[in-house]
Amino acid sequence: AQLTTTAHAARHLGVSWDTVRDIESRYLGKQYRKPKLKHLKQIAIDEIYLGKSVKFLTVVLDLESGAIVFIGRGKGEQALAAIWSTTIRLAPVAAAMSTAYALAVRKHLPDAVLVNDRFHVIKLYNVMLTELRRELQREAETQLQKNVLKGTRWLLLKRLDNLDESRNEPGRLLQALRLNQSLAVAYYLKDDLNEFWEQ
Repeated sequence: AQLTTTAHAARHLGVSWDTVRDIESRYLGKQYRKPKLKHLKQIAIDEIYLGKSVKFLTVVLDLESGAIVFIGRGKGEQALAAIWSTTIRLAPVAAAMSTAYALAVRKHLPDAVLVNDRFHVIKLYNVMLTELRRELQREAETQLQKNVLKGTRWLLLKRLDNLDESRNEPGRLLQALRLNQSLAVAYYLKDDLNEFWEQ
């Protein structure tokens, strides 16, 4: 079944389509049965947007295995209502930077350590970094400063190790950072912030 269609597998084995489908169904039922939530030690909570018809789903992951252990319709506390009825005893909970998730975790898991996830922290930091660059662009006194800052927005959002040498991105970024000390400090602090998660 991993290599071909159900119909082809049935023909190859000389059995009915229903027999192959039944075998697949039982295998998937054993492999991916409903997880036991009481054994969770660390979880991550986030939402995904699936378009206008479904809108949002709230997804809960087991941080140790990476497995999805719960999916709730919508976002916020009401989407997590079913998960709190289980006997979860958690130390850390990583969540999107949502007041609703923070309140829900505090209410239902008062002893859990709540950690904002890396993606959302860096995203918020990038918004502030972009705003700082815009402000410096507006305040630039010389044409050289304006020219150097122009087009550096996307460079500031990249990590140093992701800059493209062939397009001289490291050189352009370093030139902008040399001319603007506050921008340099903010950029290197973002690198340090990323390093916290690596640690």
